[in-house]
Amino acid sequence: MSWISDAAMLRERRIPSVLVTLIARRGHAPREAGAKMLVTASSTYGSVGGGNLESVAVDRAREMLASATSTTPETLDFALNDKVPYEKGRQCCGGEVTVLLEPLPVPPAVAVFGCGHVGTELARILSRQDIDLWLCDSRPEQLTELPDAVSGAAATVHPVHAMIPEQVMDGLPAGTHVLIMTHDHAEDLHLCEAALRRNDLGSVGMIGSAAKWARFRAKLSDAGFTDAAITSIQCPVGLPGLGGSYPATIAVSVAAELLPRLTA
Repeated sequence: MSWISDAAMLRERRIPSVLVTLIARRGHAPREAGAKMLVTASSTYGSVGGGNLESVAVDRAREMLASATSTTPETLDFALNDKVPYEKGRQCCGGEVTVLLEPLPVPPAVAVFGCGHVGTELARILSRQDIDLWLCDSRPEQLTELPDAVSGAAATVHPVHAMIPEQVMDGLPAGTHVLIMTHDHAEDLHLCEAALRRNDLGSVGMIGSAAKWARFRAKLSDAGFTDAAITSIQCPVGLPGLGGSYPATIAVSVAAELLPRLTA
């Protein structure tokens, strides 16, 4: 497989990696400039030359993966001769190389439950972002308009018809930002319960009135959820100062509040 195919596979599986590229070669070296490899926490794909050069690059790549703050690319220089210190085996090619390490984090994940008027408008906006986007509805007919709404998407879009949407909630990646806006208050409530059972989602927001949320708070409390857990759900979701009841306006409000969380 090429490094591009490997990178696509890792993204699909939501495995963070570091792309290591040999960007400069002076004199003799095991690989030519442009050689690439991908490094994950437990695997490598490809090679930039083996030996001390590659081992040190792999170690540094994994240090970057282990650090949430190491998102900036960096370079490493190596002299390949027996007169310089080495950590993991001697390489006496006689040349010098520079490698570039570029973190490839997994994209943010967002799940929209309910693809009615607001959900479809929200899908139209969010699909322009570099994210993994789940669009779920228990009504199959509601998914028919999505191809047009997300045409030309930058996001990786996962349309899902599910008669029991809570099962989709259970399978979302950790850190997913969840937006609940189905056609059925009972379905919304079940989704809130499923979200609170996760304890590892990025955020949870729901469309609804103050009266709806008051009823939901009481029902969630009766179900055994703590006040702190219940308060983690934002209802109503969206910018508080942006009024209007048109679906597109509501979608803009919800997206505007969510997007800063995706780039944090």
